[in-house]
Order: sequence, then C-alpha cells, then structure tokens
Amino acid sequence: MSSALTFHCIHDVLSHQAHERPEAIALYEEGGGALTYGGLWQRAQAAATWLQAQGVGAGDRVMVVGENCSDMVVALFACSVIHAWPVSVNARLSPRELGAIREHASPVLVLYTTQVSAAAAGHADADEARAADPAVWSAGCRVGVTGAEAAAHGQAVAAPPAGTSQAGGDIPADRVACIIYTSGTTGAPKGVMVPHEGLIHFGRISSASRRLTPDDIGYAALPFSHIFGIATVLMASVYAGASLVVRSRFDAADVFAALVHPGISILQGVPTMFSRLMAVAPPGKIEAPKLRYLYTGGAALDPTLKVRVQDAFGLPMHHGYGITEYAGSMCITDIDAPRDDASAGHPVEGVTVHIGPLDEPSRKGGVTGDIFIHGPGVMLGYYRNPGLTAATLHPGGWLDTGDVGYIDDSGALFIAGRTKDLIIRSGFNVYPLEVESVINAFPGVRASAVIGVEEADRNEEVVAFIEALPGAEVDLPSLRDFLRDRLAPYKRPARLIAIDTLPTTVSGKILKQPLRERVPARTPA
Repeated sequence: MSSALTFHCIHDVLSHQAHERPEAIALYEEGGGALTYGGLWQRAQAAATWLQAQGVGAGDRVMVVGENCSDMVVALFACSVIHAWPVSVNARLSPRELGAIREHASPVLVLYTTQVSAAAAGHADADEARAADPAVWSAGCRVGVTGAEAAAHGQAVAAPPAGTSQAGGDIPADRVACIIYTSGTTGAPKGVMVPHEGLIHFGRISSASRRLTPDDIGYAALPFSHIFGIATVLMASVYAGASLVVRSRFDAADVFAALVHPGISILQGVPTMFSRLMAVAPPGKIEAPKLRYLYTGGAALDPTLKVRVQDAFGLPMHHGYGITEYAGSMCITDIDAPRDDASAGHPVEGVTVHIGPLDEPSRKGGVTGDIFIHGPGVMLGYYRNPGLTAATLHPGGWLDTGDVGYIDDSGALFIAGRTKDLIIRSGFNVYPLEVESVINAFPGVRASAVIGVEEADRNEEVVAFIEALPGAEVDLPSLRDFLRDRLAPYKRPARLIAIDTLPTTVSGKILKQPLRERVPARTPA
C-alpha cells in the first residue's frame, strides 16, 4: 500500500482494501469458512447501521464479550464507521471481572460471540441476552440489554456524555478507535483510550517492518481484546491486505496444522505461546513450508526460549516492545539484522525513547532507568480516570511505561523488567527477568516466575516458581547449584517452588500476584 495514502479512522483502511481487492481473503474463520475483504467491509457497514438503529451514537461504548472471530473484527470496524467506542473483553474473564468493566465502561449494549465461545454463552445466559440480528451477525451471536431497554426495566444507566473521556478534558469521539482494559492488575479497571492515529500509524510501520504483502497469511490467536492482537496482528495485516487465520483460542496442534495449510507465513505471539509450542513440538525441524517470519512481543523474551524456537523453525526470532498504553510496538528488531540477544530492537519511525528522569538527558551506554515514550500511538488517557491519566502522561506527551531498561551503544533497547516487579534485596536491585532467564536455561524447565516477598525486617526475599516441561521433573537441588554458579548471592532465590502451571492472563502473560498469595509462610525458628 502506498505510504502516500492517508486515513482518518481505522475503517478507512478496511474500506480501501475492500475496493482494491474485494475478492481477496481477509479472514480464514474457525470451522473452515473464509471472509473476503469485500465481504468484511459489507458486514462492517451493515453492523454500523444496525448499531445506530439500537441507539448507539458517537462516543457511546459498545462492549463485545467474546473470543476471536469475525464478529469481533466486524464490531471493531463498525464502531469506527459511526465513531462509537468498542470495548472488547475476553469472555474468559470471571463474572466479577466482567461486571467491573461493564460498570465502568457503561456500554449502550453488549454483544456476546456465543457461536465460538462457551464462556461468552455463559455470560450471555447470565445477562438474559437475546439473539442478535442474524442478517448482520453470525448465527448464535447475542446482544445484551441496551441502555434504552435498561431504563425501561428500571435499571440504572450512568453513561458519561457522548464523546467525552472524563480523563482531563474532552476527547473528540472520532479520535478513539477503541478502549482496552488492562489485564493482570488489581483495583479499579483501567480503560486505555487507543487513538485511531496510533493504530493506523503502526499498521503501516508494522506491515513495512515485516514486509507484509497480500500474499502473506498470519495467525490470530492473540485476543482481539489485547493491543498486540488488535495492532500488531489485525491492523498490520489489514493495512497490507494480508490474510489471517482467526482462532478463538491458542492450540499448539492447530498452529502446526495451519503452518502447512493454508500455509502460515507470519507467526506472531507472546513468549508463553512459543514456550507451549516448543513443549509439544515434534523432534527435528518443524514443517512450515511458507513460514518466513517469527516474532514475539507482549513480554520480555527469554534467551533460552529464543534459541529453542530458532532451532526448531530454522528462522531468526524477532522481538519488539509494546504496552497497552501505546498503539502497537514502540521498538522492533530489524528484519535484515537478526540479533543474537534478547534486545527489543530500535525505536520505530515516529517513536522517541527516553531512559531515566525526563528533566535529565536520556541515559545511554547501558545505564538502566525508567522508560518513557513519545510517539503517535500514545494513549489519549485512561477512560474516566483523570488522576491516573495525569500520573502516567507527562507534559510534552511523554508516556511513563512503568518499565525499566537501558539502551546499548548501538541504540537498541533492552527491557530489565517492570518497575513494580523490582525486588530490593539487602539494598541491591534484583530484576526478576534476569533471574528467570538463568532459571529457564536449566534442563527440564518450561518457564519460571520470580517474585519478591517482604520479610519481617522489610527486606525482600527472592522466591522462584518453576514449571517443568511436559513429562519432565526439575531437580531443584541441582538447579540451586546451577544458580549458585551464575548469579550473585543477593539475586539467588531463597526458595524454589515447583508448580504444575504458572497462572497467566488470557493474552498469555504470567500473573505474579496469584503467586505471591501462594508463597507458604515461613515457619518460625
């Protein structure tokens, strides 16, 4: 697609592809069907008209409870057409989590993709949702109580004025592409207002960095309720006119099959996804006749996993750095210069990275500090949370990522970890990622998670949870000896705890708060 083309909203990109290549396949659907670009655009237009008939207007929220399918894609673009704000959430959230988001977002209506998700069906039953119009949505898709109907039933509906963010000033309705609620956090829900400008900018950057063409086929099991799934997987593919194999859930066997037919050429996922692929991969090189590009993001890359994946596929594994508060990856490794380390690569076009306090020059030469980002994908704010927005967005448009890292002499970014995950042990900083990377190199380890547990003297104890590969058993005493030779004393875990499966978010990130709650109390001496 020519870089000279300009688009105002994300549906403009889909409209362009529908007119350029209407018969090209946009989505390979679960169950064997396929949807062309022309068909996808027609469905999006019909859905936009239907939404307006239900009373949805500019700035109104439309909540979509589901797992990946064409209806989630249709809803995203349909909302763009009428400048409504889609709020896609993964159906695997608990009723409590879902309820908190629904209360905060105050949607005019809720769609449930029950045709591909038993979890969505359960939520729809609880909401007494009715069948959605089958002329617009897939058979089985259901719609929850709308704002007008709720009022008729005496239910309270407290929606903010259309088009306003309540996040430090009015945000025009046509600037917000979607609201994404962050995962793995505690407390009140945080709804990130994602700008159209950012998604379009990154769609162009991402498709160019991967050299996507209409001949490429990607794999979309990363949730469309997550920025990785929306920006890096969906928008980049649509921008290039490429195809996507859409799956409601990640399944390793299905990935191996799709690599052969229809022939995935681009495989992207969080590190956990690749770890699970490697855990069940057949011996020898994996059959993937059309695969040309591997990419992981959404979490720090473990060097051991990188080597395993590269050996299995015979391709370099590329890496990037992104967060929910930025529409797409802020850094990506160069397709022409694969790295032999775990760097997140260099800043993409339009992005500036600052390490350390903003009132000081950015740190260089491997000096670690807080990571701040400036670029077109920076969020417009947290929906209905001006206080948190002000604490995260700094003057001049700088975003506090909440991560710490450093830039090496080549200008590449390395992530040390999350600010909130930093462990202070005997006055020394311990970054869990470093310890996890060493643990993961030990035979039999599939993944690990390192946390800090506060002791009585306010010091923090380093604790590691270990998940073994299927059929393997990790020798913990030998692992302790292994770590003794590779880590400074203050970095070594005081406790190694075997766990069957590490808890993860629906997007595959390891959840550490549940692990903190599982640490056995020390027995008094």
